[in-house]
Amino acid sequence: MPYFDAASAVPLHPVARQALLASLDEGWADPTRLHREGRRARMLLDAAREAAAEAVGCRPGEIVFTSSGTRAVHTGVAGALAGRRRVGHHLIVSTVEHSSVLHSADSFEVEGGTVDRVPVDRTGAVDPSGYAAALRPDTALACLQSANHEVGTVQPVAEVAAVCRAAGVPLFVDAAQSLGWGPVEGDWSLLAGSAHKWGGPSGVGLLVVRKGVRFAAQGPVDERESGRAAGFENIPAIVAAVASLRAVRIEAAEETVRLRELTARIRAEVPRLVPDVEVVGDAGRRLPGIVTFSCLYVGGEALLHELDREGFSVSSGSSCTSSTLTPSHVLKAMGVLSEGNVRVSLPPGTAEADVARFLQVLPRVVAGVREKLGAPAPAPAVTVADDVIAVDALGKRCPVPVIELAKIFGDVPVGGTVRVLSDDEAARLDIPAWCEMRGQEYVGEEPAPRGTAYLVRRVS
Repeated sequence: MPYFDAASAVPLHPVARQALLASLDEGWADPTRLHREGRRARMLLDAAREAAAEAVGCRPGEIVFTSSGTRAVHTGVAGALAGRRRVGHHLIVSTVEHSSVLHSADSFEVEGGTVDRVPVDRTGAVDPSGYAAALRPDTALACLQSANHEVGTVQPVAEVAAVCRAAGVPLFVDAAQSLGWGPVEGDWSLLAGSAHKWGGPSGVGLLVVRKGVRFAAQGPVDERESGRAAGFENIPAIVAAVASLRAVRIEAAEETVRLRELTARIRAEVPRLVPDVEVVGDAGRRLPGIVTFSCLYVGGEALLHELDREGFSVSSGSSCTSSTLTPSHVLKAMGVLSEGNVRVSLPPGTAEADVARFLQVLPRVVAGVREKLGAPAPAPAVTVADDVIAVDALGKRCPVPVIELAKIFGDVPVGGTVRVLSDDEAARLDIPAWCEMRGQEYVGEEPAPRGTAYLVRRVS
């Protein structure tokens, strides 16, 4: 069964498996003890730290191992903010950061801090000038991911780091998605990574705090990991995580070329094979294995289930999933179509034949889901003026409001307006995206007694 969800987790690398099994017999003891077993465990831990530091591009003493990538983010952000509390209580993040960073920002606001959220363009990239404009004398920390986890867009970390460095503000980089492909460029100050993203075991994260960065660990601390990650180190898992990082780095050059060719094929073929599709994310500055697209008139959860039945494991940032009824914050920030969203993230070693079969199966699956959603009778369209048609889609979830807009749009004269009434949050994103794809004018929204009215004018 082709696994196309590597952005969530990568299968355990064979090198990681070997290292894990080998170190189970050598790395079980307490590395702080002076006896033989403790010294052996300490040697394994020190060797792993040195290898990890070489891969990241930092000093061994600047890196600590945590219980997860999320823990590394929470610890890093909180510690950097606390260490610079005398400077101020202002934090800068982008609107497309991973939820671990955004949750840290929300917690900081609850505690009385202020947060600026830098917007992104339609490809999901920030403009360094946005960070420059957000910097203030009381800015304690800025955060920027190295690459986006949902659409694969690579961020201008080096440029933003230079802007922050000139202002004397440390930059925290969430490098979870990119670290397996290479070190993060630029003069950043703090960095976090997660082993299960590059083929290591889950439950291992790493946090880098450059020398000279003011940092105050929060909560109870102990003598382990420089006081920044309390608790007994999982040395076999750490050894396996670092072994897999080194292994994937060796393979990265060849796999980068191969996966870029496969994702480029998906980016080109999906819009040709499936009508009414928007491929999102930057076409050039992106991670090798990630390609994301959204399909009009398709429920995201239904689409994922049908692809799973066909043997393909993919994920979605669609608003129509079992876990949420609101659009992905990333797709929302980009202003792109969220309904029927599919993220294909190819792990190293993906076979070209699997990609070919995915492209063969996808058109039939999308057509089947659309047929099922189009079967119910559309909501009645009522003319309320000579050039205005109202569509009542209250109580109907995505993608039904957009489907009903599309069904009646052919009857609207050029210059006429459709007023779509909806109480689904996704409509605020998907109706303007539909207009963009169709070359029609999105007039805007206006309040209604129930829900919101979205106005669309036919221009062609």
